[in-house]
Amino acid sequence: MKTYKIYSSYTQLPVAWHGVSAHDIFLQVTYFKALEASTPQHITCYYIGVFVDENLVGIALVQHVKLYLKDMFRKTNVSFIKSQLQASISKLLKGNILVVGNLMHTGQHGMYYEANSISYTNYVNCIFNALDTLKSRIKENHNKTIRIVMFKDFFTSDTVYNNKILFSFKKLHHVFVQPNMVMPVKKTWLTIDDYTSSLTKKYRARYKRANKKLGAIVCRELNLEAVKSNASVLFSLYSNVSKNAKFNTFTLTQNHFYQLKLELKSNFKVFGYYLNDELIGFYTLILNGNVLETYFLGYDTKHQQPNQLYLNMLYSMVNFAINNKFKAIIYARTAIEIKSSVGAKPEAMSIYLKHTNAFANMLLNQVFKFMNPSQDWKERHPFKD
Repeated sequence: MKTYKIYSSYTQLPVAWHGVSAHDIFLQVTYFKALEASTPQHITCYYIGVFVDENLVGIALVQHVKLYLKDMFRKTNVSFIKSQLQASISKLLKGNILVVGNLMHTGQHGMYYEANSISYTNYVNCIFNALDTLKSRIKENHNKTIRIVMFKDFFTSDTVYNNKILFSFKKLHHVFVQPNMVMPVKKTWLTIDDYTSSLTKKYRARYKRANKKLGAIVCRELNLEAVKSNASVLFSLYSNVSKNAKFNTFTLTQNHFYQLKLELKSNFKVFGYYLNDELIGFYTLILNGNVLETYFLGYDTKHQQPNQLYLNMLYSMVNFAINNKFKAIIYARTAIEIKSSVGAKPEAMSIYLKHTNAFANMLLNQVFKFMNPSQDWKERHPFKD
């Protein structure tokens, strides 16, 4: 018999969850603990367990998002017509949303099932049934109506989870979003010098020039106490970057980085850039098995351009991946062209979603095309071969 259970806290998860989620840190209990302690107030996490008889064979992360107008479009200089369009889109999207996946990180980190124990169709059907139950609970307990259901993110090349026919049967729209920038780490790269040697003359000179522009700035890792004592500075530097996003659905809480470091320990890294002992920039990494996941970063804007902080961070991530023998770096979906210049390749991604209002549902495709416009960017080819 195929059944499901809905959990409202990581403390309720069964022991079997540890084994099923072992492949992905973003589905593990320690990550959920950090997430619950530092999630923005308008996001609530739920967890779905899918069972065959008494055996846990599938899991999912679901986030209930209360999307407010102020959380969507940031302050950007746009025309009157475009600002009116933004306002209309905000009104269409605002409200309560259920996201199967992690709104706070790029990638397919919301679903997993054991293919030898249950079919994908049966697993997904259980997830949909659980979502219906969850919608009813939210209405009953909080008097909130779920307006949109979303499944994110799927690589378009994923022939297992990205099942267009199945989601289409459930009447969900298939929408393309910005690609995830992924960089394989070559086995021949034993040091950063091997990486730079594989670059063309142009990009090798670019690497040297960026490194030189750091000048007296030094990079060092922050331990737990340093992350805690610098929480307000980290948040301020992060906000410098976050506020420039044209569209966003959340802002991190000030304790977010501390909670991740507290729970994930050595699997969460914070590297700070210091000038005369002043923290002027940072980036974070999550070690996810043999894959290095880049996470949030921040910097003092007055040092960004003259010291090429962002580009140096990307190179530093390459260095870390090589030294620690990761197979790939997940650079995520922002600043696509500059990530391409260090060697990352775009991998197409898509989401599935459905609005409960029939008319609004018809408009969703166009809305997401506006929110995720095809960017004019030139893919770079920094390697000799």
